[in-house]
Amino acid sequence: MRIIYIDIDSMRPKHFGTYGYHRNTTPNMDKIAKQGIQFSRAYCASSPCVPSRASFASGLFGIHSGVVTHWGPGSDFRNTNDQESPMFIRLLRNHGYKLATFSSFADRHDAFWFMAGWNEVHTHTLKKGNENADEVMDAVIPWLNDHGTEDDYFLHMQLWDPHRQYTMPKEYLKTFKNDPPPSWPDEEAIQKQQDSYAPFGARMLFPGSNKSPFSYLPDRIQNTDDFKRFVDAYDGSIRFMDDQLGKLFNTLEDLGVMEETAIVISADHGESMGEHAVYGDHVCADEAVHNIPMIIKWPGSQVHDTENQNLVYNVDLIATICDLLDIPVPQKWDGRSFANVIRGVDYTPREFLVWDHGLYSVSRSVRTDDWLMIRTYHPGVVPLEPIELYHMKTDPFMTNNLASEKEAVVEKMDHLLMTWLHEQAGQPFAQPDPLPLVVETGPFKYIKERGWYDNLLKVGREDLAMQYLESIGKSKY
Repeated sequence: MRIIYIDIDSMRPKHFGTYGYHRNTTPNMDKIAKQGIQFSRAYCASSPCVPSRASFASGLFGIHSGVVTHWGPGSDFRNTNDQESPMFIRLLRNHGYKLATFSSFADRHDAFWFMAGWNEVHTHTLKKGNENADEVMDAVIPWLNDHGTEDDYFLHMQLWDPHRQYTMPKEYLKTFKNDPPPSWPDEEAIQKQQDSYAPFGARMLFPGSNKSPFSYLPDRIQNTDDFKRFVDAYDGSIRFMDDQLGKLFNTLEDLGVMEETAIVISADHGESMGEHAVYGDHVCADEAVHNIPMIIKWPGSQVHDTENQNLVYNVDLIATICDLLDIPVPQKWDGRSFANVIRGVDYTPREFLVWDHGLYSVSRSVRTDDWLMIRTYHPGVVPLEPIELYHMKTDPFMTNNLASEKEAVVEKMDHLLMTWLHEQAGQPFAQPDPLPLVVETGPFKYIKERGWYDNLLKVGREDLAMQYLESIGKSKY
């Protein structure tokens, strides 16, 4: 089997045409979706980039991989590569697959465990994730021309374009000039967001500065015109990336292998576009950050042009790939195969998911069909309540915290969280939960505790500076 895994950074599923977006951002990826199945409720088990790809590499939740943040306490990768818990890539290689990656992820984050098992590692630039899709394709397509007709390879490529700073060719900034932006956030929501101290927020779009370093992005989101300008850049970067992926798909057609090649499109995490007052970043354990695209075109499957609404994790995806290749899913992996969905036969879905975030804030969340509960253990630099509860079917943008009104629902969700934690701690190989280490030391990685207070004073928001101090349990510096 030939497998191509397209790994996109910061990709919001709601901005795919195939997921219902009103703008024509992804025509080439939409064609792939029509040939397979798309999962609308797929989630990363840990966010952001480093924890999520630790799950991809290991098949483990962050509580077992040891990686729930980017560096420092809570980031020590624990996988031992034993027979019961091998690295995903090493497992495929042990079963005769040739593995090649085109990615600057390990270089960007000093995450060199990600290199384990590949036959070929192509760090095609030294830009540490600041390269564009055309630079990736300039390296990938020659490889395909040389190896694309071979059997049994797994080709992984990483695309960074939807990650801010949106450095696509300038003409793509005008792609959606005449298209309206998403209907939310509206003017009323944006005005309420002016009193949030969140980094990358409406008021603090570029932390540490009142000025955008990019002429094509607004200094802040003050109204829907600013929002349109910002989202036009995000969507333009997606369309540029999709056009470049069109070249990849055309190469597969030219080689005569498109029909027999499995194509998987997913992401490390999603992206906020106004949720929790944040724009173009990923700072907490909410729906916008954890919901990821997941599109699978698998040769031989009779399931085409189908949307699946089961709750699934990214660790389930790699278990599914193994299952579809008749490779036994390792006993210690946390992923659960949903290969039967691809095969078109009965499948028993998960009843709920638990996920976590440990970079700008520290939280664990529980997601059921209807509800999302976020329990925050350390708010860090993000204005979060200790418990937030949202009815996702009626409030998809998480604007109305119902925790104080729905105590019975909170109790039920908390029970699910505790059940999950007990199950993880009860594994015979379990080690201590790494998330409390981030609570203890604080999630102040890119943005420092005192530095954020000083920044709020610098931009003239002493009121927000005091709110921030109160949230982290301090009265003054």
